[in-house]
Amino acid sequence: MESSNPKQKIRINENRTIGREEKTFIVAEIGQNHNGEMENARKLIDVAAEAGVDAAKFCKRHIPSELTEEAYNRPYRGPQSFGETYGEHREFLELTRDQHSQLAEYARGKGLIYFASACDRKSVDDMEYIGVPLYKVASRDLTNIPLIEYMAQTQKPIIMSTGMATERDIEHALKTIYEYHNKVVLLNCTSEYPCDIEHVNMNKMDTIKETWGTIVGYSGHTVGIQMPTVAVARGAKVVEKHITLHRHMRGSDHSASLEPEGLEKVVRDVRNTEKCMGDGKIEVKEYMKESKKKLARSLVLDKSIKEGEKLTENHLTLKSPGTGIIWRNRGKVVGLKAKDDYSADVLVEENMFR
Repeated sequence: MESSNPKQKIRINENRTIGREEKTFIVAEIGQNHNGEMENARKLIDVAAEAGVDAAKFCKRHIPSELTEEAYNRPYRGPQSFGETYGEHREFLELTRDQHSQLAEYARGKGLIYFASACDRKSVDDMEYIGVPLYKVASRDLTNIPLIEYMAQTQKPIIMSTGMATERDIEHALKTIYEYHNKVVLLNCTSEYPCDIEHVNMNKMDTIKETWGTIVGYSGHTVGIQMPTVAVARGAKVVEKHITLHRHMRGSDHSASLEPEGLEKVVRDVRNTEKCMGDGKIEVKEYMKESKKKLARSLVLDKSIKEGEKLTENHLTLKSPGTGIIWRNRGKVVGLKAKDDYSADVLVEENMFR
Protein backbone atom coordinates (compact mmCIF):
# COMPACT_ATOMS: atom_id res chain seq x y z
CA MET A 1 0.00 0.00 0.00
CA GLU A 2 1.15 3.52 -0.78
CA SER A 3 1.59 5.46 2.44
CA SER A 4 1.36 9.14 3.16
CA ASN A 5 4.55 11.05 3.78
CA PRO A 6 4.60 12.12 7.45
CA LYS A 7 6.21 15.39 6.36
CA GLN A 8 3.58 16.10 3.75
CA LYS A 9 1.42 19.19 3.79
CA ILE A 10 -2.28 18.94 3.13
CA ARG A 11 -3.73 22.12 1.66
CA ILE A 12 -7.20 22.85 3.04
CA ASN A 13 -7.72 26.27 1.46
CA GLU A 14 -5.64 29.25 0.41
CA ASN A 15 -5.03 30.20 4.04
CA ARG A 16 -4.69 26.88 5.87
CA THR A 17 -2.51 23.82 5.62
CA ILE A 18 -2.27 20.75 7.83
CA GLY A 19 1.27 19.44 8.20
CA ARG A 20 4.04 18.39 10.52
CA GLU A 21 5.56 21.86 10.59
CA GLU A 22 2.21 23.67 10.69
CA LYS A 23 0.30 24.82 13.75
CA THR A 24 -2.31 22.40 15.06
CA PHE A 25 -5.59 22.39 13.15
CA ILE A 26 -8.17 22.83 15.92
CA VAL A 27 -11.70 21.67 15.13
CA ALA A 28 -14.73 22.64 17.19
CA GLU A 29 -17.02 19.63 16.78
CA ILE A 30 -20.55 21.02 16.84
CA GLY A 31 -22.03 17.85 15.42
CA GLN A 32 -25.70 17.99 16.32
CA ASN A 33 -25.33 19.86 19.60
CA HIS A 34 -27.42 22.58 17.99
CA ASN A 35 -30.40 20.34 18.88
CA GLY A 36 -31.95 21.01 15.50
CA GLU A 37 -32.14 24.79 16.01
CA MET A 38 -30.42 27.29 13.73
CA GLU A 39 -30.11 29.84 16.53
CA ASN A 40 -28.13 27.36 18.60
CA ALA A 41 -25.99 26.48 15.57
CA ARG A 42 -25.07 30.12 14.99
CA LYS A 43 -24.30 30.62 18.67
CA LEU A 44 -21.98 27.59 18.59
CA ILE A 45 -20.20 29.00 15.53
CA ASP A 46 -19.79 32.24 17.48
CA VAL A 47 -18.29 30.28 20.39
CA ALA A 48 -15.86 28.53 18.03
CA ALA A 49 -14.81 31.79 16.37
CA GLU A 50 -14.35 33.64 19.65
CA ALA A 51 -12.19 30.81 21.01
CA GLY A 52 -9.90 31.01 17.97
CA VAL A 53 -10.30 27.55 16.48
CA ASP A 54 -9.62 26.83 12.81
CA ALA A 55 -12.79 25.01 11.85
CA ALA A 56 -16.37 24.29 12.84
CA LYS A 57 -17.55 20.78 12.04
CA PHE A 58 -21.13 19.57 11.82
CA CYS A 59 -22.70 16.20 11.09
CA LYS A 60 -24.90 15.52 8.05
CA ARG A 61 -27.13 12.50 7.72
CA HIS A 62 -29.80 11.49 5.21
CA ILE A 63 -32.03 9.50 7.53
CA PRO A 64 -33.51 7.12 4.88
CA SER A 65 -29.90 6.18 4.03
CA GLU A 66 -29.10 5.87 7.72
CA LEU A 67 -31.71 3.55 9.23
CA THR A 68 -33.72 0.48 8.41
CA GLU A 69 -37.47 0.81 8.85
CA GLU A 70 -37.24 -1.29 12.00
CA ALA A 71 -34.49 0.92 13.45
CA TYR A 72 -36.44 4.05 12.48
CA ASN A 73 -39.55 2.87 14.29
CA ARG A 74 -37.78 1.67 17.44
CA PRO A 75 -39.26 3.45 20.47
CA TYR A 76 -36.84 6.07 21.77
CA ARG A 77 -38.34 7.75 24.78
CA GLY A 78 -36.12 9.23 27.45
CA PRO A 79 -34.54 12.40 28.80
CA GLN A 80 -32.24 12.76 25.77
CA SER A 81 -34.86 12.01 23.12
CA PHE A 82 -36.31 14.48 20.61
CA GLY A 83 -38.90 12.05 19.22
CA GLU A 84 -41.09 9.09 20.03
CA THR A 85 -39.01 6.80 17.78
CA TYR A 86 -35.30 6.71 17.07
CA GLY A 87 -35.96 7.85 13.51
CA GLU A 88 -38.04 10.81 14.64
CA HIS A 89 -35.29 11.68 17.10
CA ARG A 90 -32.66 11.63 14.36
CA GLU A 91 -34.79 13.64 11.93
CA PHE A 92 -35.46 16.31 14.53
CA LEU A 93 -31.71 16.88 14.86
CA GLU A 94 -31.05 17.10 11.12
CA LEU A 95 -30.51 20.37 9.32
CA THR A 96 -31.39 20.72 5.65
CA ARG A 97 -28.88 21.36 2.89
CA ASP A 98 -30.01 24.98 2.70
CA GLN A 99 -29.59 25.41 6.44
CA HIS A 100 -26.07 24.00 6.23
CA SER A 101 -25.40 26.38 3.35
CA GLN A 102 -26.49 29.33 5.49
CA LEU A 103 -24.34 28.15 8.38
CA ALA A 104 -21.33 27.63 6.10
CA GLU A 105 -21.63 31.20 4.88
CA TYR A 106 -22.00 32.41 8.45
CA ALA A 107 -18.93 30.44 9.61
CA ARG A 108 -16.80 31.66 6.72
CA GLY A 109 -17.78 35.20 7.61
CA LYS A 110 -16.30 34.50 11.05
CA GLY A 111 -13.05 33.26 9.53
CA LEU A 112 -13.78 29.58 10.14
CA ILE A 113 -13.48 26.57 7.84
CA TYR A 114 -16.83 24.78 7.64
CA PHE A 115 -17.06 21.04 7.02
CA ALA A 116 -18.94 17.96 8.18
CA SER A 117 -18.96 14.29 8.90
CA ALA A 118 -20.94 13.20 5.87
CA CYS A 119 -22.58 9.88 6.71
CA ASP A 120 -23.90 8.82 3.28
CA ARG A 121 -23.67 9.67 -0.41
CA LYS A 122 -26.60 12.08 -0.31
CA SER A 123 -24.86 13.99 2.47
CA VAL A 124 -21.61 14.09 0.48
CA ASP A 125 -23.59 15.55 -2.43
CA ASP A 126 -25.07 18.16 -0.11
CA MET A 127 -21.62 19.13 1.19
CA GLU A 128 -20.30 19.33 -2.36
CA TYR A 129 -23.14 21.70 -3.19
CA ILE A 130 -22.12 23.85 -0.22
CA GLY A 131 -18.45 23.68 -1.21
CA VAL A 132 -16.71 22.25 1.86
CA PRO A 133 -12.92 21.96 1.48
CA LEU A 134 -12.51 18.65 3.39
CA TYR A 135 -14.43 15.76 4.92
CA LYS A 136 -14.56 13.79 8.14
CA VAL A 137 -15.23 10.06 8.32
CA ALA A 138 -16.63 9.00 11.68
CA SER A 139 -15.00 5.90 13.10
CA ARG A 140 -18.24 3.92 12.71
CA ASP A 141 -17.91 4.39 8.96
CA LEU A 142 -14.36 3.13 8.48
CA THR A 143 -15.86 -0.12 7.18
CA ASN A 144 -18.28 1.80 4.93
CA ILE A 145 -16.01 1.47 1.92
CA PRO A 146 -18.57 2.63 -0.69
CA LEU A 147 -19.01 5.89 1.26
CA ILE A 148 -15.26 6.37 1.68
CA GLU A 149 -14.69 5.80 -2.02
CA TYR A 150 -17.44 8.24 -2.95
CA MET A 151 -15.87 10.82 -0.65
CA ALA A 152 -12.35 10.18 -1.95
CA GLN A 153 -13.51 10.77 -5.52
CA THR A 154 -14.03 14.44 -4.64
CA GLN A 155 -10.21 14.67 -4.30
CA LYS A 156 -10.66 16.58 -1.04
CA PRO A 157 -8.69 15.86 2.17
CA ILE A 158 -10.21 13.32 4.52
CA ILE A 159 -9.88 13.17 8.30
CA MET A 160 -10.73 9.74 9.72
CA SER A 161 -11.34 8.80 13.34
CA THR A 162 -10.18 5.32 14.34
CA GLY A 163 -12.16 4.75 17.55
CA MET A 164 -14.19 1.73 16.38
CA ALA A 165 -11.63 0.47 13.87
CA THR A 166 -9.33 -2.51 13.75
CA GLU A 167 -5.99 -2.37 11.94
CA ARG A 168 -7.58 -4.21 9.02
CA ASP A 169 -10.40 -1.65 8.91
CA ILE A 170 -7.91 1.21 8.73
CA GLU A 171 -5.83 -0.60 6.13
CA HIS A 172 -8.82 -1.16 3.86
CA ALA A 173 -10.09 2.40 4.24
CA LEU A 174 -6.67 3.88 3.43
CA LYS A 175 -6.24 1.59 0.44
CA THR A 176 -9.55 2.87 -0.90
CA ILE A 177 -8.60 6.53 -0.48
CA TYR A 178 -5.11 6.03 -1.94
CA GLU A 179 -6.72 5.01 -5.21
CA TYR A 180 -7.63 8.72 -5.55
CA HIS A 181 -5.25 10.74 -3.33
CA ASN A 182 -3.15 10.58 -0.16
CA LYS A 183 -4.50 13.63 1.68
CA VAL A 184 -5.44 11.74 4.83
CA VAL A 185 -5.23 12.43 8.57
CA LEU A 186 -5.88 9.61 11.03
CA LEU A 187 -7.20 10.55 14.47
CA ASN A 188 -6.64 8.61 17.65
CA CYS A 189 -10.09 8.28 19.17
CA THR A 190 -11.96 6.22 21.76
CA SER A 191 -15.63 5.67 20.98
CA GLU A 192 -16.91 6.07 24.52
CA TYR A 193 -19.12 9.00 25.54
CA PRO A 194 -17.82 10.38 27.81
CA CYS A 195 -14.48 8.59 27.60
CA ASP A 196 -12.82 7.30 30.77
CA ILE A 197 -9.34 8.83 31.09
CA GLU A 198 -7.83 5.32 31.32
CA HIS A 199 -9.30 4.44 27.94
CA VAL A 200 -7.71 7.28 25.94
CA ASN A 201 -4.72 5.14 24.86
CA MET A 202 -2.68 8.10 23.65
CA ASN A 203 0.15 5.74 22.67
CA LYS A 204 -2.10 4.51 19.87
CA MET A 205 -1.30 7.74 18.05
CA ASP A 206 2.35 6.65 17.83
CA THR A 207 1.26 3.24 16.51
CA ILE A 208 -0.82 4.90 13.80
CA LYS A 209 2.05 7.14 12.76
CA GLU A 210 4.57 4.29 12.69
CA THR A 211 2.25 1.85 10.88
CA TRP A 212 0.81 4.06 8.16
CA GLY A 213 3.01 7.17 8.11
CA THR A 214 0.06 9.55 8.00
CA ILE A 215 -0.33 12.88 9.70
CA VAL A 216 -1.97 12.08 13.03
CA GLY A 217 -4.37 13.81 15.36
CA TYR A 218 -6.72 13.32 18.27
CA SER A 219 -10.49 13.37 18.63
CA GLY A 220 -11.40 13.44 22.30
CA HIS A 221 -14.49 12.65 24.32
CA THR A 222 -13.04 12.93 27.81
CA VAL A 223 -14.47 15.41 30.28
CA GLY A 224 -12.15 18.39 30.73
CA ILE A 225 -9.44 20.14 28.76
CA GLN A 226 -6.22 18.22 29.42
CA MET A 227 -6.13 15.59 26.67
CA PRO A 228 -5.86 17.87 23.59
CA THR A 229 -2.73 19.41 25.10
CA VAL A 230 -1.25 15.97 25.79
CA ALA A 231 -2.02 14.94 22.22
CA VAL A 232 -0.31 18.00 20.74
CA ALA A 233 2.77 17.33 22.88
CA ARG A 234 2.80 13.81 21.40
CA GLY A 235 2.61 15.05 17.81
CA ALA A 236 -1.07 15.57 17.00
CA LYS A 237 -1.51 18.05 14.15
CA VAL A 238 -5.31 17.95 14.27
CA VAL A 239 -7.32 18.20 17.48
CA GLU A 240 -11.09 17.83 17.57
CA LYS A 241 -13.25 18.55 20.59
CA HIS A 242 -17.04 18.58 20.96
CA ILE A 243 -18.55 21.88 22.07
CA THR A 244 -21.89 22.86 23.58
CA LEU A 245 -23.62 25.96 24.86
CA HIS A 246 -24.36 24.14 28.14
CA ARG A 247 -23.32 20.64 29.22
CA HIS A 248 -26.73 20.02 30.77
CA MET A 249 -28.66 20.62 27.57
CA ARG A 250 -30.89 17.87 26.29
CA GLY A 251 -29.04 15.46 24.02
CA SER A 252 -26.52 12.65 24.40
CA ASP A 253 -23.34 14.48 23.31
CA HIS A 254 -23.56 17.53 25.56
CA SER A 255 -22.18 15.93 28.73
CA ALA A 256 -18.83 15.12 27.08
CA SER A 257 -18.57 18.50 25.33
CA LEU A 258 -16.79 21.72 26.24
CA GLU A 259 -18.64 24.85 27.17
CA PRO A 260 -17.33 28.17 25.74
CA GLU A 261 -14.82 28.83 28.52
CA GLY A 262 -13.45 25.30 28.22
CA LEU A 263 -12.94 25.65 24.48
CA GLU A 264 -11.07 28.93 24.98
CA LYS A 265 -8.78 27.19 27.46
CA VAL A 266 -8.12 24.32 25.05
CA VAL A 267 -7.11 26.73 22.29
CA ARG A 268 -4.92 28.66 24.72
CA ASP A 269 -3.23 25.52 26.04
CA VAL A 270 -2.73 23.96 22.59
CA ARG A 271 -1.08 27.13 21.27
CA ASN A 272 1.12 27.39 24.37
CA THR A 273 2.08 23.73 23.99
CA GLU A 274 3.15 24.40 20.40
CA LYS A 275 5.26 27.34 21.54
CA CYS A 276 7.00 25.30 24.23
CA MET A 277 8.07 22.44 21.94
CA GLY A 278 11.03 24.33 20.45
CA ASP A 279 13.54 23.07 17.88
CA GLY A 280 14.95 20.21 19.96
CA LYS A 281 18.55 21.48 19.77
CA ILE A 282 20.75 21.13 22.85
CA GLU A 283 22.47 24.48 23.11
CA VAL A 284 22.63 27.63 25.20
CA LYS A 285 20.19 29.99 23.52
CA GLU A 286 20.80 33.72 23.48
CA TYR A 287 18.06 34.27 26.05
CA MET A 288 19.85 31.96 28.53
CA LYS A 289 23.34 33.45 28.27
CA GLU A 290 22.86 36.13 30.93
CA SER A 291 21.56 33.54 33.39
CA LYS A 292 24.53 31.30 32.65
CA LYS A 293 26.96 34.17 33.24
CA LYS A 294 25.32 34.90 36.57
CA LEU A 295 24.69 31.38 37.89
CA ALA A 296 27.16 28.91 36.33
CA ARG A 297 30.47 27.93 38.02
CA SER A 298 34.00 29.03 37.18
CA LEU A 299 37.45 28.21 38.50
CA VAL A 300 38.27 30.26 41.62
CA LEU A 301 41.34 30.16 43.85
CA ASP A 302 40.52 28.24 47.00
CA LYS A 303 43.78 29.35 48.59
CA SER A 304 46.35 32.05 47.90
CA ILE A 305 49.24 31.42 45.53
CA LYS A 306 52.66 33.09 45.39
CA GLU A 307 54.42 34.44 42.30
CA GLY A 308 56.26 31.61 40.56
CA GLU A 309 54.27 28.93 42.40
CA LYS A 310 52.85 26.17 40.21
CA LEU A 311 49.04 25.97 40.15
CA THR A 312 47.56 22.59 41.13
CA GLU A 313 44.00 21.34 41.46
CA ASN A 314 44.38 21.76 45.22
CA HIS A 315 44.40 25.51 44.63
CA LEU A 316 41.03 25.44 42.91
CA THR A 317 37.32 25.49 43.74
CA LEU A 318 34.22 26.35 41.73
CA LYS A 319 32.00 29.39 42.30
CA SER A 320 29.75 31.80 40.45
CA PRO A 321 29.76 33.81 38.23
CA GLY A 322 30.04 31.65 35.16
CA THR A 323 32.22 34.03 33.16
CA GLY A 324 35.51 32.24 33.77
CA ILE A 325 37.16 28.90 33.05
CA ILE A 326 34.97 25.80 33.52
CA TRP A 327 36.27 22.68 35.27
CA ARG A 328 36.83 20.60 32.14
CA ASN A 329 39.11 23.35 30.77
CA ARG A 330 41.26 23.52 33.90
CA GLY A 331 44.19 22.10 31.88
CA LYS A 332 44.62 25.57 30.41
CA VAL A 333 46.05 26.79 33.74
CA VAL A 334 46.87 23.79 35.96
CA GLY A 335 50.66 23.20 35.92
CA LEU A 336 51.45 26.80 35.01
CA LYS A 337 53.22 29.28 37.30
CA ALA A 338 51.61 32.34 38.81
CA LYS A 339 52.74 35.68 37.35
CA ASP A 340 52.08 37.45 40.67
CA ASP A 341 50.80 36.88 44.18
CA TYR A 342 47.06 36.14 44.19
CA SER A 343 44.81 35.85 47.21
CA ALA A 344 42.09 33.26 47.73
CA ASP A 345 38.59 33.74 46.27
CA VAL A 346 39.87 35.28 43.03
CA LEU A 347 38.37 34.25 39.71
CA VAL A 348 41.05 32.36 37.76
CA GLU A 349 42.00 33.80 34.36
CA GLU A 350 44.51 32.47 31.84
CA ASN A 351 46.54 35.71 31.84
CA MET A 352 47.36 35.17 35.53
CA PHE A 353 49.74 32.29 34.68
CA ARG A 354 52.64 31.48 32.38
